[in-house]
Amino acid sequence: MFGSFEQLYQRIELPDALPALLLSSVAFILVMVVLRLLLVRFIQRSIHSVELRRRWLVQARNGFLLLVLFGLVLIWGEALRTLALSLVAIAVAFVVATKELIMCLSGSLLKGGAGAFSIGDRIQIKDFRGEVIDQSLLSTTLLEIGPGKNGHQRTGRMTVIPNALFVGEPVINESYTSDFVLHVFTVPFKRVDNWQAARQALLQAARHQCQPYLDEARRYMKRLNERQGLSVPVVDPRISILVPAADEIHLVVRIPARSFERGMIEQNILTEVFSGESFVAGKGAASAVSPAPPS
Repeated sequence: MFGSFEQLYQRIELPDALPALLLSSVAFILVMVVLRLLLVRFIQRSIHSVELRRRWLVQARNGFLLLVLFGLVLIWGEALRTLALSLVAIAVAFVVATKELIMCLSGSLLKGGAGAFSIGDRIQIKDFRGEVIDQSLLSTTLLEIGPGKNGHQRTGRMTVIPNALFVGEPVINESYTSDFVLHVFTVPFKRVDNWQAARQALLQAARHQCQPYLDEARRYMKRLNERQGLSVPVVDPRISILVPAADEIHLVVRIPARSFERGMIEQNILTEVFSGESFVAGKGAASAVSPAPPS
C-alpha cells in the first residue's frame, strides 16, 4: 500500500515553467492593485455624493477581486489541471488500497444502525454460526455453535468475522425472540416405516417436555408480537410432514423452548421417543437423525 502511495506521489510533477508562472502571477496582481488604486482615486475625485461614492468603491473592490481570481485561473489553468489529475489518481489508489478497511467500517455502521444483533445473540452469516461475544469497528467475534447448522452445542472454537461481510450477506438472528424461541428439528423416515406412530409419539413427548413452561412461553410470545404489531403464532408443539423424496417422510417438529435450552429439550424428546420403541418396518431399531448433543 505504501509503495503505491510512493509511486503516485512521484507522479505529482510540478510544471517546468513554475518560476515563469509565479512571476506572471506577481506581475498580474501588481498591475491589478495599481489599476484599482487609480480607479479608487478617480471615483473619490469625480463622485461627490457620499452614498454613490461608497457604492462605486464597493463594486470596484468586488470587481477587481473577481478579475484577479479569473486571471490567476487563466495563468495557472494547465498546472491546476495536471495537479487535479494527480490528486484524483491518489484518491482512487487510496480507496483501492483501503477497500477492505472501508467496507469493515461500513459494515459496522450498517449492523449498528440496523440493530441486527447484540452481544449474547446467536447469529448465522454464510457458514459462520455462533454466539456474539465481542464487537468492534472492524470485526465481530463469535463463539462457534455446532456441529453444522442443526447443532446446538459450543464447539470451543472462536470465529473472528470481518465486518465487511455484513455489507453484502444476510444475517440470521436465532435469538431475536430473546427469552423463548420456536425451535425446529427434523426426523426422517422411510415411507415403509411406521411414521404415523412416530408422529404421535413425537407430539406426545414434545407436549410432555414443554408443559412446565408452555403457558409462560404463550404469554411471552403474545406480548412480543403485540409490541411488534405481528399476529401471535401458535406456540403449542406441532409436527408437520415433508416429502423430500418419493420414498421418504420427514417429520418436522416445532416446539417452544427457552433460548438456552433448545438443544437439551430436543435431546429429551428424541430420547423419550426412541429409547423404548422402534418405528422401522421389519427392524428392531428406531430410525432418526443423529441428534446433536445438548448445549
